[in-house]
Amino acid sequence: MTFAAYVFDAYGTLFDVHAAARKHADRAGPDYRMFSEIWRAKQLEYSWVRALMGRYQDFWSLTEQALDYALARVETVDKGLRQDLLDAYWKLDFYPEVPKVLKQLKAQGTKVAILSNGSPAMLQAAVENSKLDTVIDDIFSVDLLKTYKTAPPVYELVTTNYRLYPDAVSFQSSNRWDVAGATTFGFRTVWINRLKMPDEYSDCMPSLILPTLDGLA
Repeated sequence: MTFAAYVFDAYGTLFDVHAAARKHADRAGPDYRMFSEIWRAKQLEYSWVRALMGRYQDFWSLTEQALDYALARVETVDKGLRQDLLDAYWKLDFYPEVPKVLKQLKAQGTKVAILSNGSPAMLQAAVENSKLDTVIDDIFSVDLLKTYKTAPPVYELVTTNYRLYPDAVSFQSSNRWDVAGATTFGFRTVWINRLKMPDEYSDCMPSLILPTLDGLA
């Protein structure tokens, strides 16, 4: 079954959020994995709290704040790595299957887009660095609305711009909470369960669960 648009979350789905810390693992020390997990967890937490409070700050600001927290929390990581880690975040690695799958979908004549919490500059840099700009038609950022997923208007950015009903859109994310939000909105959803995590949000089940993006095209 094909859809009018295939829309992807960016961080954790197309781009590896732990690539920045891994790139500097030799300098970050033995706790770099835990450090990276904390960085990511706080980044997301800050987005949810900001959305609930109605006090928006863009995702890059939250990424910096989350990094500062992680550096304070994990004392074994060299604080002098801060700028190098931030620089690396602008050039995150994509997952191996990403270019192939996106090209296959594009060849089918469907729209291929990103819908992300990321700021426009972050997303543009990630797409250009990964050379995916030739296959991605549009980048939708929450920055336009000044809130974060899982607010329904975020998902509506896609249907409004493409003039589609929600069920004409296939939405892919590795973040289960994001899949729950998109499912509730009415998208056909695919949970990319890269880490083999247990399911949650049993009242908002995805249409499909895959270990990678392979199988979409």
